[in-house]
Amino acid sequence: MEKKVSPHSVAVHAGDRKRPEGNSPAWVPVTIPIHTASSYFYNDMQDLDRVFGNEMPGQSYGRYGNPTSDALEELVTALECGPSANSLNKPGALACATGMAAIHMALSTALMDRRRVILAANQLYGATLGMLAKVFEPAGIETVFLDFCDDAAVKAAMETHRPGAVLMETISNPLLAVPALDRIGELCHKADAPLIVDNTFATPLIIRPFEHGASFVVHSLTKYLSGHGDTLGGIVVADGANLDLLRALARTVGFTLGPFECYLAMRGIKTFPLRMERQCANAVKVAEWLGRQEAVERVYFPADPKHPNAANIQRLFAEGLFGGMVSFEIKGADRARIFRIMNALRLVVPATSLGDVHSMMLYPAMASHRDIAPKHRARLGIHDNLVRLSVGIEAVEDIISDLDQALRNV
Repeated sequence: MEKKVSPHSVAVHAGDRKRPEGNSPAWVPVTIPIHTASSYFYNDMQDLDRVFGNEMPGQSYGRYGNPTSDALEELVTALECGPSANSLNKPGALACATGMAAIHMALSTALMDRRRVILAANQLYGATLGMLAKVFEPAGIETVFLDFCDDAAVKAAMETHRPGAVLMETISNPLLAVPALDRIGELCHKADAPLIVDNTFATPLIIRPFEHGASFVVHSLTKYLSGHGDTLGGIVVADGANLDLLRALARTVGFTLGPFECYLAMRGIKTFPLRMERQCANAVKVAEWLGRQEAVERVYFPADPKHPNAANIQRLFAEGLFGGMVSFEIKGADRARIFRIMNALRLVVPATSLGDVHSMMLYPAMASHRDIAPKHRARLGIHDNLVRLSVGIEAVEDIISDLDQALRNV
């Protein structure tokens, strides 16, 4: 793809329609086929030997990848790297079985031969917090948590702890905080600490973390990129300095995403920019409506001019796009009332995910941050009256009508 091609066009074309080489047939499938083979052979064993030795491109064994996963990885790399690809020295991606597997792979790669200290934002997806505490800490890797929206605290922590890796989200889950990614990227570059950015909430349509100093960008493919609630997967994009090690580790641990899931994810990505633009536009209207409701105590949404990180949002986000997530607190609601409200929904789906074409509501205290101690949740500002809404592509008046009846009738 050319440098200046729009992400809308990249989403449709990147990774597909590979031209045949040599004596291959002249026809080309218009979309990448689903390659189900677990292994591959060559007419000349020397070629297979060179493929195993990474001396020539090719396929060898399904755990190392296949043509379908290669196409998906090429597509997401093109979306995330864009015009900055040349400065990243041949970046690439690894499709993983889940988003959590992708985060694990990024952290494991970043920490190789570096200090076993992770500097992490204190506002992260609950399962990510659990992985740091239950997987990396018992392995002797220390995690230092702090508020990544406090620039001075981040700078001081970088100097004090000299982390081997830094982990953050572009838009935090579930309170939608937006740290100064560009400044954090500069600090990581000076400290030679790889920056890992979970870009699931923002997507490359809103921000490309590589343009601000990231070494790894992670997505849950399940969410906005695939977008239809039918695919479980994750992906990590790495710059050229880290890609070979990432893929070498992947060959050993085998977090590979299957070809069917790769095909579905790639199929979903073709319409991702269109969906995301609609979701962003709908979310603005839903957030504005929620802010006027007597039953709603507080709304968290990046378009709010009073958002505590408004300056970061204005500087970093694509113009007019603020994401499709809206979190809000329901005045005086306890767990029982939250459940009644969610049970009363008729169009919005009360389910555990986000980024689908249909609107979805989740209760963080029960789902995404269930394993976080109540006192810890409260310190983070995740109160028991907070719900998280993933705004879909439905007619916005229908979304608002459903929220209205659920809030009024319980």
